[in-house]
Amino acid sequence: MKQAIIIRKDLNLGKGKMAAQASHASLNAYKKASFTNKNIWEMQGQKKVVLKIDSEKEMIALFNKADAEKMKPALIRDAGRTEIPSGTITALAIGPDRDEKIDKITGHLKLY
Repeated sequence: MKQAIIIRKDLNLGKGKMAAQASHASLNAYKKASFTNKNIWEMQGQKKVVLKIDSEKEMIALFNKADAEKMKPALIRDAGRTEIPSGTITALAIGPDRDEKIDKITGHLKLY
């Protein structure tokens, strides 16, 4: 079991901003996960992987692919109070779910 957190690299977010957006995505995806997946993931140490993606278009396509697989992805839009305009899509998280399901969706992405 793991959770994938995907961050847009084209936004060139500051380290703190990136950490905040990744945290928002992680927590929102966790809230959407099934009770069983949450429990197994917690018992296994809450493995996470942070990946990068090139653009908003690619992130939306990835979200739609995960959603079509009924994986309950969490897409994050920024509030626009600091570095980027309000509504900008910054991050996506998928899972916790089985590694093979996550890898089927995100396996082509590189580590951030």
